[in-house]
Amino acid sequence: MSDFLLQLLSYPFIMRAFVVGIPISLCAALLGVSLVLRRYSMIGDGLSHVGFGAVAIAAALNMAPLQVAIPVVILAAFFLLRITENVKIKGDSLIAVISTGALALGVMVISLTKGMNTDLNNYLFGSILAMSDSDVVISLVLSAVVLALFGVFYNAVFSVTFDESFAKATGIKTQIFNIFTAIFTALTVVIGMRMMGAMLISALIIFPPLSAMRIFKTFRSVTICSAILAVFCFSLGLLISCIYAVPTGACIVVVNLCMLILFSIVSVVKK
Repeated sequence: MSDFLLQLLSYPFIMRAFVVGIPISLCAALLGVSLVLRRYSMIGDGLSHVGFGAVAIAAALNMAPLQVAIPVVILAAFFLLRITENVKIKGDSLIAVISTGALALGVMVISLTKGMNTDLNNYLFGSILAMSDSDVVISLVLSAVVLALFGVFYNAVFSVTFDESFAKATGIKTQIFNIFTAIFTALTVVIGMRMMGAMLISALIIFPPLSAMRIFKTFRSVTICSAILAVFCFSLGLLISCIYAVPTGACIVVVNLCMLILFSIVSVVKK
Protein backbone atom coordinates (compact mmCIF):
# COMPACT_ATOMS: atom_id res chain seq x y z
CA MET A 1 0.00 0.00 0.00
CA SER A 2 2.80 2.40 0.88
CA ASP A 3 4.49 1.66 -2.45
CA PHE A 4 1.26 2.44 -4.26
CA LEU A 5 0.91 5.76 -2.42
CA LEU A 6 4.49 6.67 -3.26
CA GLN A 7 3.80 5.83 -6.88
CA LEU A 8 0.73 8.09 -6.86
CA LEU A 9 2.72 10.95 -5.36
CA SER A 10 5.33 10.57 -8.09
CA TYR A 11 2.86 11.86 -10.67
CA PRO A 12 3.26 15.64 -11.17
CA PHE A 13 -0.48 16.33 -11.50
CA ILE A 14 -1.17 14.57 -8.19
CA MET A 15 1.48 16.60 -6.39
CA ARG A 16 0.16 19.77 -8.05
CA ALA A 17 -3.34 18.92 -6.81
CA PHE A 18 -2.01 18.52 -3.25
CA VAL A 19 -0.01 21.74 -3.40
CA VAL A 20 -3.06 23.65 -4.66
CA GLY A 21 -5.76 21.86 -2.69
CA ILE A 22 -4.29 21.89 0.82
CA PRO A 23 -3.82 25.69 1.09
CA ILE A 24 -7.19 26.33 -0.59
CA SER A 25 -8.91 23.93 1.83
CA LEU A 26 -7.15 25.61 4.75
CA CYS A 27 -8.18 29.10 3.63
CA ALA A 28 -11.76 27.97 3.02
CA ALA A 29 -11.96 26.45 6.51
CA LEU A 30 -10.59 29.53 8.27
CA LEU A 31 -12.90 31.87 6.36
CA GLY A 32 -15.73 29.38 6.81
CA VAL A 33 -15.67 29.57 10.61
CA SER A 34 -16.54 33.27 10.56
CA LEU A 35 -18.99 32.92 7.66
CA VAL A 36 -20.88 30.02 9.25
CA LEU A 37 -21.12 31.77 12.62
CA ARG A 38 -22.41 34.93 10.88
CA ARG A 39 -25.03 32.82 9.05
CA TYR A 40 -23.45 33.30 5.64
CA SER A 41 -22.57 29.63 5.21
CA MET A 42 -24.10 29.43 1.73
CA ILE A 43 -22.11 32.35 0.35
CA GLY A 44 -19.58 29.93 -1.12
CA ASP A 45 -22.30 28.23 -3.12
CA GLY A 46 -23.62 31.57 -4.34
CA LEU A 47 -20.19 32.88 -5.30
CA SER A 48 -19.27 29.69 -7.14
CA HIS A 49 -22.39 30.02 -9.30
CA VAL A 50 -21.56 33.66 -9.97
CA GLY A 51 -18.03 32.57 -10.86
CA PHE A 52 -19.30 29.97 -13.31
CA GLY A 53 -21.55 32.53 -14.95
CA ALA A 54 -18.58 34.89 -15.32
CA VAL A 55 -16.38 32.10 -16.72
CA ALA A 56 -19.06 31.19 -19.27
CA ILE A 57 -19.36 34.79 -20.45
CA ALA A 58 -15.56 35.09 -20.63
CA ALA A 59 -15.38 31.94 -22.75
CA ALA A 60 -18.06 33.28 -25.07
CA LEU A 61 -16.09 36.52 -25.51
CA ASN A 62 -12.75 34.67 -25.90
CA MET A 63 -11.39 36.28 -22.74
CA ALA A 64 -9.27 34.79 -19.96
CA PRO A 65 -11.74 33.10 -17.52
CA LEU A 66 -9.98 34.00 -14.25
CA GLN A 67 -9.37 37.61 -15.26
CA VAL A 68 -13.12 38.04 -15.69
CA ALA A 69 -14.32 35.80 -12.87
CA ILE A 70 -12.14 37.17 -10.04
CA PRO A 71 -13.32 40.83 -10.11
CA VAL A 72 -16.94 39.79 -10.74
CA VAL A 73 -16.96 37.35 -7.82
CA ILE A 74 -15.23 39.87 -5.52
CA LEU A 75 -17.98 42.41 -6.25
CA ALA A 76 -20.64 39.75 -5.68
CA ALA A 77 -19.03 38.72 -2.38
CA PHE A 78 -18.90 42.29 -1.11
CA PHE A 79 -22.52 42.80 -2.18
CA LEU A 80 -23.72 39.65 -0.42
CA LEU A 81 -21.78 40.36 2.78
CA ARG A 82 -22.75 44.00 3.18
CA ILE A 83 -25.65 45.17 1.04
CA THR A 84 -28.06 42.53 2.36
CA GLU A 85 -28.29 44.49 5.61
CA ASN A 86 -29.88 47.43 3.78
CA VAL A 87 -32.48 45.65 1.65
CA LYS A 88 -35.73 43.89 2.38
CA ILE A 89 -34.55 40.54 0.99
CA LYS A 90 -32.79 38.51 3.68
CA GLY A 91 -29.24 37.26 3.16
CA ASP A 92 -30.04 33.61 2.42
CA SER A 93 -32.80 34.54 -0.03
CA LEU A 94 -30.58 37.04 -1.83
CA ILE A 95 -27.81 34.44 -2.12
CA ALA A 96 -30.31 32.01 -3.68
CA VAL A 97 -31.54 34.65 -6.12
CA ILE A 98 -28.05 35.67 -7.23
CA SER A 99 -26.61 32.16 -7.40
CA THR A 100 -29.44 30.60 -9.40
CA GLY A 101 -29.65 33.65 -11.67
CA ALA A 102 -25.90 33.61 -12.37
CA LEU A 103 -25.85 29.86 -13.00
CA ALA A 104 -28.84 30.11 -15.34
CA LEU A 105 -27.16 32.98 -17.20
CA GLY A 106 -24.00 30.91 -17.60
CA VAL A 107 -25.92 27.93 -18.97
CA MET A 108 -27.82 30.18 -21.39
CA VAL A 109 -24.61 31.78 -22.66
CA ILE A 110 -23.02 28.36 -23.15
CA SER A 111 -26.01 27.01 -25.06
CA LEU A 112 -26.14 30.05 -27.35
CA THR A 113 -22.41 30.13 -28.15
CA LYS A 114 -19.82 27.36 -28.13
CA GLY A 115 -21.54 24.79 -25.98
CA MET A 116 -20.00 22.97 -23.01
CA ASN A 117 -16.31 22.38 -23.74
CA THR A 118 -13.78 20.58 -21.55
CA ASP A 119 -12.53 23.72 -19.81
CA LEU A 120 -16.02 24.89 -18.85
CA ASN A 121 -16.87 21.39 -17.70
CA ASN A 122 -13.83 21.49 -15.40
CA TYR A 123 -15.07 24.74 -13.85
CA LEU A 124 -18.52 23.24 -13.32
CA PHE A 125 -17.53 19.84 -11.90
CA GLY A 126 -13.83 20.25 -11.10
CA SER A 127 -10.78 18.31 -12.27
CA ILE A 128 -7.39 17.68 -10.68
CA LEU A 129 -5.99 17.56 -14.23
CA ALA A 130 -7.01 21.21 -14.67
CA MET A 131 -4.49 22.42 -12.09
CA SER A 132 -1.87 24.64 -13.72
CA ASP A 133 1.41 26.14 -12.51
CA SER A 134 -0.33 29.51 -12.11
CA ASP A 135 -2.91 27.84 -9.85
CA VAL A 136 -0.07 26.61 -7.64
CA VAL A 137 1.49 30.06 -7.35
CA ILE A 138 -1.83 31.82 -6.69
CA SER A 139 -2.93 29.27 -4.09
CA LEU A 140 0.35 29.48 -2.19
CA VAL A 141 0.35 33.28 -2.20
CA LEU A 142 -3.32 33.39 -1.18
CA SER A 143 -2.88 30.93 1.66
CA ALA A 144 0.17 32.76 2.97
CA VAL A 145 -1.67 36.10 2.98
CA VAL A 146 -4.84 34.68 4.56
CA LEU A 147 -2.94 32.80 7.27
CA ALA A 148 -0.80 35.83 8.07
CA LEU A 149 -3.74 38.23 8.26
CA PHE A 150 -5.86 35.74 10.20
CA GLY A 151 -3.12 35.38 12.80
CA VAL A 152 -2.43 39.11 13.07
CA PHE A 153 -6.09 40.13 13.24
CA TYR A 154 -7.39 37.13 15.17
CA ASN A 155 -8.94 39.25 17.92
CA ALA A 156 -10.66 41.47 15.36
CA VAL A 157 -12.03 38.42 13.53
CA PHE A 158 -13.38 37.09 16.81
CA SER A 159 -15.04 40.39 17.73
CA VAL A 160 -16.60 41.04 14.33
CA THR A 161 -17.84 37.46 14.05
CA PHE A 162 -19.81 37.54 17.29
CA ASP A 163 -20.83 41.20 17.63
CA GLU A 164 -20.04 43.54 14.74
CA SER A 165 -21.68 46.53 16.42
CA PHE A 166 -19.60 46.13 19.57
CA ALA A 167 -16.45 45.62 17.49
CA LYS A 168 -17.16 48.85 15.63
CA ALA A 169 -17.74 50.69 18.91
CA THR A 170 -14.36 49.53 20.21
CA GLY A 171 -12.60 51.09 17.24
CA ILE A 172 -12.22 48.08 14.95
CA LYS A 173 -12.62 49.08 11.30
CA THR A 174 -15.30 46.54 10.52
CA GLN A 175 -15.85 47.91 7.02
CA ILE A 176 -12.26 47.13 6.06
CA PHE A 177 -12.55 43.72 7.71
CA ASN A 178 -15.62 42.91 5.62
CA ILE A 179 -13.94 44.09 2.42
CA PHE A 180 -10.97 41.78 3.00
CA THR A 181 -13.31 38.91 3.94
CA ALA A 182 -15.17 39.41 0.67
CA ILE A 183 -11.96 39.52 -1.37
CA PHE A 184 -10.37 36.43 0.16
CA THR A 185 -13.60 34.43 0.07
CA ALA A 186 -14.03 35.30 -3.60
CA LEU A 187 -10.43 34.36 -4.45
CA THR A 188 -10.71 31.07 -2.55
CA VAL A 189 -13.93 30.17 -4.35
CA VAL A 190 -12.68 31.08 -7.84
CA ILE A 191 -9.39 29.18 -7.48
CA GLY A 192 -11.11 26.24 -5.78
CA MET A 193 -13.59 25.95 -8.65
CA ARG A 194 -10.82 24.44 -10.79
CA MET A 195 -10.37 21.69 -8.22
CA MET A 196 -13.85 21.12 -6.77
CA GLY A 197 -16.15 22.59 -9.40
CA ALA A 198 -18.78 25.28 -9.00
CA MET A 199 -21.28 22.73 -7.75
CA LEU A 200 -19.20 21.52 -4.79
CA ILE A 201 -16.73 24.25 -3.74
CA SER A 202 -19.01 25.51 -0.97
CA ALA A 203 -18.42 22.22 0.88
CA LEU A 204 -14.86 23.35 1.73
CA ILE A 205 -16.33 26.37 3.52
CA ILE A 206 -19.29 24.73 5.24
CA PHE A 207 -18.35 21.20 6.36
CA PRO A 208 -15.14 21.64 8.43
CA PRO A 209 -16.56 24.41 10.69
CA LEU A 210 -19.84 22.55 11.16
CA SER A 211 -18.01 19.36 12.11
CA ALA A 212 -15.74 21.18 14.54
CA MET A 213 -18.71 22.90 16.19
CA ARG A 214 -20.23 19.51 17.03
CA ILE A 215 -17.54 18.92 19.66
CA PHE A 216 -15.67 22.16 20.36
CA LYS A 217 -17.33 25.28 21.75
CA THR A 218 -14.68 28.01 21.83
CA PHE A 219 -13.80 30.07 18.76
CA ARG A 220 -10.11 29.15 18.93
CA SER A 221 -10.69 25.40 19.25
CA VAL A 222 -13.28 25.41 16.47
CA THR A 223 -10.88 27.30 14.20
CA ILE A 224 -7.97 24.93 14.85
CA CYS A 225 -10.10 21.81 14.49
CA SER A 226 -11.72 23.15 11.31
CA ALA A 227 -8.32 23.80 9.72
CA ILE A 228 -7.05 20.30 10.59
CA LEU A 229 -10.24 18.67 9.33
CA ALA A 230 -10.14 20.60 6.06
CA VAL A 231 -6.60 19.45 5.25
CA PHE A 232 -7.29 15.86 6.37
CA CYS A 233 -10.55 15.50 4.41
CA PHE A 234 -9.06 16.99 1.27
CA SER A 235 -5.98 14.74 1.42
CA LEU A 236 -7.99 11.59 2.13
CA GLY A 237 -10.59 12.45 -0.51
CA LEU A 238 -7.95 13.07 -3.16
CA LEU A 239 -6.18 9.79 -2.41
CA ILE A 240 -9.43 7.81 -2.50
CA SER A 241 -10.42 9.44 -5.78
CA CYS A 242 -7.08 8.47 -7.32
CA ILE A 243 -7.22 4.90 -6.03
CA TYR A 244 -10.80 4.17 -7.12
CA ALA A 245 -10.96 6.56 -10.13
CA VAL A 246 -13.95 8.53 -8.85
CA PRO A 247 -14.53 12.31 -9.19
CA THR A 248 -12.23 14.20 -6.84
CA GLY A 249 -14.66 16.93 -5.77
CA ALA A 250 -17.44 14.49 -4.96
CA CYS A 251 -15.06 12.23 -3.05
CA ILE A 252 -13.79 15.12 -0.91
CA VAL A 253 -17.37 16.15 -0.10
CA VAL A 254 -18.31 12.57 0.88
CA VAL A 255 -15.29 12.38 3.22
CA ASN A 256 -16.33 15.70 4.79
CA LEU A 257 -19.89 14.40 5.17
CA CYS A 258 -18.63 11.25 6.91
CA MET A 259 -16.58 13.38 9.30
CA LEU A 260 -19.63 15.53 10.07
CA ILE A 261 -21.65 12.42 10.87
CA LEU A 262 -18.82 11.01 13.00
CA PHE A 263 -18.38 14.26 14.95
CA SER A 264 -22.15 14.49 15.44
CA ILE A 265 -22.22 10.97 16.89
CA VAL A 266 -19.32 11.79 19.20
CA SER A 267 -21.08 14.95 20.41
CA VAL A 268 -24.20 12.95 21.25
CA VAL A 269 -22.19 10.27 23.08
CA LYS A 270 -20.34 12.93 25.11
CA LYS A 271 -23.64 14.28 26.42
